[in-house]
Amino acid sequence: MSNEKALIERRATGLLIIEVRNSNPNGDPDRESDPRTRQDGRGEISPVSFKRKLRDLVEDKDGPVWKKLVDDFKLENSRFFILEHRGRDRKKIEKELEGGGQKFKDKYWDGRLFGNTFLEEGKSTSIKTGVVQFGLGVSVCPVEIERMTNTSKAGVEGDKDRGMAPLAYRIIKHGVYCVSFFINPTAAKKTGCVREDINVMAKLIPFAYPHTASYIRPSVEIRHAWYMEHTSALGSCSDFALIDALTPKRKNKEDAEKPSVSWDDYDVPTDLPEALKEKLQSFRDLMNE
Repeated sequence: MSNEKALIERRATGLLIIEVRNSNPNGDPDRESDPRTRQDGRGEISPVSFKRKLRDLVEDKDGPVWKKLVDDFKLENSRFFILEHRGRDRKKIEKELEGGGQKFKDKYWDGRLFGNTFLEEGKSTSIKTGVVQFGLGVSVCPVEIERMTNTSKAGVEGDKDRGMAPLAYRIIKHGVYCVSFFINPTAAKKTGCVREDINVMAKLIPFAYPHTASYIRPSVEIRHAWYMEHTSALGSCSDFALIDALTPKRKNKEDAEKPSVSWDDYDVPTDLPEALKEKLQSFRDLMNE
């Protein structure tokens, strides 16, 4: 990872292809933690949900993922604090934003990468728009939600043998989601984001789900994490053209509006058309690295 402190020189387009099996990839607090869905029945994964997983891996300085990155790439922990964390000291962060906000920029990885809406009010030096923007993840097909009641041997009341949580276990049976993300060099100079920050994110993405798995989210896997670097800071081809070319489709078009049951229900692209690939500086799958 040479010349890691260099500014971002090129625009990039990314696309995550995520398979979900009997899990809730992102609960909706407005619907009693049902898996997020839109009106047509397709599932959703919010940008906040995915970024939280990357933040958690960086914040866990004693965890195996972060230790591996530090050992492999000689990272300075002092540059990789997390702004969006529990128990943050607002007054302390306000002081770090004073002047040109250099202390803030040098300290918070997620501030440099994703931007910050935490301290916008009255702070002209506050970073607002980040270099990396994740889009809303949407499933290729509608998803089917299954709800079950949880039971516990130890009851919540003294005169009961067991406790009940009616319909508390809420999962989708199967789904394939697409999450796009974009690297915008224009914001890098203001946020202080450098190539090292982007490379750390790229190395973290394959571990986002297996190392943050939970009771309700045991089986979520990124099958492909496409990273497409353009030839310039301005961009060398359409983001939409790249995303459309790599988006999975149902093998049987008649089933396009039905929930899938397995990965084999989809035609999943594994390469770009040459006409698009030749417009890029590089094209890679982060899951193979």
